[in-house]
Amino acid sequence: MPVNMKRAYTEPAKEDGVRILVDRLWPRGVSKEDLEIDYWMQEVAPSAELRKWFNHEPEKFETFKKKYKEELASDDEKKEQLEKLKKIVIDHEKHVTLVYGAKDEKHNQAVVLKEILDHQRVE
Repeated sequence: MPVNMKRAYTEPAKEDGVRILVDRLWPRGVSKEDLEIDYWMQEVAPSAELRKWFNHEPEKFETFKKKYKEELASDDEKKEQLEKLKKIVIDHEKHVTLVYGAKDEKHNQAVVLKEILDHQRVE
């Protein structure tokens, strides 16, 4: 089963499993009760500089993806959060939903994280 993704503005469902917000900033206009997250992993999100550079422009996505993966591999806090995220996914046998605020469902950090998490083995 692959890891799921869902916009923060989409209603939570029982099938979501463990819900993890992977944005640095809390989604505007959404209460904690309405979001129903189990974890908020701010440090796994892209740096403010990278996020601002990317600006959710689809033509920059491949470069964003490469730079974001470099950040995840080189920044100690991001690396630690990614390892925690991987452990959650393994512990819950990929019954996990990455929650994000971006409007673009195909070009955001959750897509990159899902790709990383879907390629790890669950024993």
